Amino acid sequence: MSPDIPQTMKALVTQADRTAKVQDIPVPNIDDDEVLVRTVALAQNPTDWKFIKNITNVGTICGCDWSGYVAQVGKNVSSPSVGDHVAGFVQGGTYTDRGAYAEYVKTPAELVWKVPDQTLSHEEAATMGCSFWTAAQALFHPTRLALVEPPAKVDKEEWVMIYGGSGSVGMFAIQLAHIAGYKVVTTASPRNFDLCKSLGADAVFDYKDPDVADKIKEATKSSLHKALDAISEKSSQTITVKSLGSGPGKIVTILPPQGEARELRKDVEIEGTLIYTSLGREFNFGPTKYPVSLEDRSHMAEFLKKVPELVVARKIRPNRVKLWEGGLDGINGGLHYMIEGKHSGEKIVHQVIKTA
Repeated sequence: MSPDIPQTMKALVTQADRTAKVQDIPVPNIDDDEVLVRTVALAQNPTDWKFIKNITNVGTICGCDWSGYVAQVGKNVSSPSVGDHVAGFVQGGTYTDRGAYAEYVKTPAELVWKVPDQTLSHEEAATMGCSFWTAAQALFHPTRLALVEPPAKVDKEEWVMIYGGSGSVGMFAIQLAHIAGYKVVTTASPRNFDLCKSLGADAVFDYKDPDVADKIKEATKSSLHKALDAISEKSSQTITVKSLGSGPGKIVTILPPQGEARELRKDVEIEGTLIYTSLGREFNFGPTKYPVSLEDRSHMAEFLKKVPELVVARKIRPNRVKLWEGGLDGINGGLHYMIEGKHSGEKIVHQVIKTA
C-alpha cells in the first residue's frame, strides 16, 4: 500500500443491534484487477437501511453509492489512473472490507466510470450508482426488457412504461429510455409531473388516480407491451399489468414479483431484477443465495464505458442533490429521514470531504 494511504479509516459499520456506527477499521487491500478510491461524496438508497435493519450482516461496511479519487490501482489495471475522478456502486452491508460508507472503497476497475472534467461534481456523480445501474440493467439487459441501448435508437415508435417516474430509479429510467428513442409514459404525484416531463417523459399520470391504468392505455393506444415498475409494491405491479395492451408483454420489477399481479394476465411475464448480480460476485440476499453472474457483470461493464459520453453530451442528468450535513457521522440521520419517507424527487448525499 502506498505510504500516502493510511492504515486505518473511518467507516459506518453494521452492529448486532440492527444499527450502524462509525468505527476505525483497516483500509482494505486491493486485488490485481481492483482500484482503491478515496471517497469524496456518498449517496443514499433504501437498500442501505434495509441491510442494516433487516439483513444485519454484523461487522460489514454499509453503503453502495460513491464518488471520489483513485488512490491506488492493482497491477493489472491500465485504466483508470491514480488521481482520476471516478464513481461507482458496491454492495454495502455485505462485506467487512467493501462498502461505500467509508473513507476508502475498493472495487473492480471495470466497474467504475471516469467522470469527465468540468461536468459533474462529486455530489452529483455519487447519485449515479445503485439507481442508475438498476435502470440500465432493467431496460437494456438482454434477459430483462432488452430495449435498444444508447447511443443506438429504436427505429420505430414504441412506448415503454416507467411506474414511479419521480423516484431515483424512475428518473434515470425515463432519461435512458428517452435517449434510446422510446416514447415514455410514467406515473408520479402531480407535484412531480413537470420534473418527469423535463427528463423526457411524453405522458405523466397520477398514480393515485383510480382510472390511471385506463388513461395510460388510452394515451398509448393500447400499444404498450414493456414496462419497468420502479416501485414494485403490490398496487404498482397491479396497475402496471392493467396498463399494458393486449398480447404478450413483459414487466421488470426492482422488488420480487407479486403473485396476484401475475394472475391478472397469463400473457404478461413479470421478472425481478437485482442490481447486485452486476457486480459478478456470489452473495446471499436474505435466505436466497445468488451465484456469480458473469453475463450481468459483462453487460454492466460495457454499459459503463458509454456513460462518460452521455454525461458530456448532457443526455443524462444526475438526481437532484439534497446535501446532508455531518459527513459519515450524519449518515444515520439521513437514513432515518429516508425511512420516514420525507424525501421525493431528490437524492440524499453526504460529503466525506467538503468540496464547497
